[in-house]
Amino acid sequence: MAQLLLVEDDARIARFVRSGLEAEGHSVEVAVTALAGLALARRGDFSLVILDRMLPDMDGIEICRQLRSEQIDIRILMLTARDAIGDRIGGLRAGADDYLAKPFSFDEFVARIEALLRRGDLRRHQAELRVGNLVLDPMTRRVSRGDRRLDLTPREYALLRYLMENAGAVVSRAQLLNAVWGLGFDPGTKVVEVYIRYLRLKLEEENASPLLHTLRGMGYLLSADAEIPDRPVDLTNAPQQKPPSG
Repeated sequence: MAQLLLVEDDARIARFVRSGLEAEGHSVEVAVTALAGLALARRGDFSLVILDRMLPDMDGIEICRQLRSEQIDIRILMLTARDAIGDRIGGLRAGADDYLAKPFSFDEFVARIEALLRRGDLRRHQAELRVGNLVLDPMTRRVSRGDRRLDLTPREYALLRYLMENAGAVVSRAQLLNAVWGLGFDPGTKVVEVYIRYLRLKLEEENASPLLHTLRGMGYLLSADAEIPDRPVDLTNAPQQKPPSG
């Protein structure tokens, strides 16, 4: 049995889908608006979201983009009355894992859900991420440092996960904007710096070496190496050593 989230504003379709999936042994929660669906998806309780493309308050495409930008680990099956190739491509590029046009065969619908759930099961076998005594479990989204559990917001979690996946490497501000906020441009705000500060406050331990380092003019580095300087030496204007005479 899987916990499924159905985001569908058509009451008739929602009743049909919910009753059919519950007959298959799944638990189904229904949201009738995009904002309600986003709030439920962010809870992290669901294995898969069945998402209507046409919702009264937001296009399903935008919901996909939002969930992916926050790196919420949930499979997405998009349902839509739009069956043009361009619409399907748009849905998949926005982050949907599969796309099914209405009206659909319920047997095919269930088969696609089962395939996506199998794919999700494979993802759950990802190894824990570790940097020193900092541990992140991608399956449960639990983060701890030593014996202390860290309470992170979805954005802080996404930021930390990206840094841990690239531990030991310098990550630039532009890389973080793209990977965590889904921005391919610099909006001219201090959002990265603000969230790095939030994250550092939650990571730091008394009498423990810092893990998150700011390398001025370069980016950020997550490492348990205590020797990494926060202010790297700039050799650009250093005097040149004279060759030995004779």
